[in-house]
Amino acid sequence: MAAGGTGPVMETNEMSSCVWITGASSGIGAALAVEMAARGYIIAATARSADALADLAADVPNIHAFPGDVTDRAGMVALVGEIERDLGPINLAVLNAGIYLPTSFPAFDASIFDRSFEVNIGGTVNCLAPLVPAMSARRAGRIAIVSSVAGYGGLPTSAAYGATKAALFNLGESLAMDVAAYGIKVSMIAPGFVKTPATDVNEFPMPFIIEADDAARRIANGLEKGKAHIAFPKRFSFLLRLINLLPRGSYTRLVGMTTKSK
Repeated sequence: MAAGGTGPVMETNEMSSCVWITGASSGIGAALAVEMAARGYIIAATARSADALADLAADVPNIHAFPGDVTDRAGMVALVGEIERDLGPINLAVLNAGIYLPTSFPAFDASIFDRSFEVNIGGTVNCLAPLVPAMSARRAGRIAIVSSVAGYGGLPTSAAYGATKAALFNLGESLAMDVAAYGIKVSMIAPGFVKTPATDVNEFPMPFIIEADDAARRIANGLEKGKAHIAFPKRFSFLLRLINLLPRGSYTRLVGMTTKSK
């Protein structure tokens, strides 16, 4: 139950027990863990950095560290079992772990694509592998997949990253149709530019950029309302979806002109 109020506006107590957040050692994931813990939820925080998670758990009540690497499928199966033994059933999973590796040209580094798909797609699938059967057995739960507005259409330096985020949209929307009969709901999260170490490397303008704490509040609010699609900032998200209606040649020219390097 959320602290200091009437509780989350969600069905079947989806957030009243355990919330699992991956990629929780920094950026949006860490901010979301802190935000939701402050609202009274029990947080299972996962990332590769055991030290960073330990510091987070030491600083914030209700956060419990469960280190792990999402690219290890057997490890994720074991970890979900451990979380549910220690904290109870996972009612909400926020699959946030991901990497942004910018592409540069004329050099072409295929390993950037390999690693991006391994973490962003493979890591998400590895978390779904134990989650879907467990939630199906209980016929309850919500899975939130963190994609990006970069999944709406191509952006500079995002040939690898954007492709994985577009794939996550397809994965999540398809999954939502498949698991609805088993009582599982799926939310897609599409942040715009958020100030994190990952975006600090960008050399092009990042309109409507927001802080990680602000992003976390928007995500938590959307999840509490049971939204299927959580996109922010709203104006930026709307503009990107609108210009994606343009013919593809017009779209690439427009985006290219407005995102020239600083």
